[in-house]
Amino acid sequence: AKSGCDPIAALDMQPEYVKSILRPLGMLDHPIVIISDGQDLSVAERLLNDPEIAPMLRLVPNRAKWIGGDITLAIMSTTFIGNPASTFSGFIAKSRLALGIDNTFMFRARNENGEWDNTCEEQCIFSKSIMRS
Repeated sequence: AKSGCDPIAALDMQPEYVKSILRPLGMLDHPIVIISDGQDLSVAERLLNDPEIAPMLRLVPNRAKWIGGDITLAIMSTTFIGNPASTFSGFIAKSRLALGIDNTFMFRARNENGEWDNTCEEQCIFSKSIMRS
């Protein structure tokens, strides 16, 4: 089975993708924290260059980074936008679901109108066939 999600949208985290999630939730007026392994700095650069996202963007300084802190921040956040190819994001999504925390976005693709939609229920994160595809 496959989730039907866009294969690169969650990797690239283009500003329009992020805004398609945060705007309907009214979250563009709240701090946005990037949690990253630091392997792709272009994501942070793109978001910092977006006039709508940049004023609310927060980067955890390297001196303050700690995997336990990053995980706790992500699990307890109001909204989490994760990458389904990441085991780190998968752990966070599973934890949020187990704790009953909504607004976890992992599996998304454009619909026939070009708008971003969820392609799979939150429980898909527990599907072995989806997470292996």
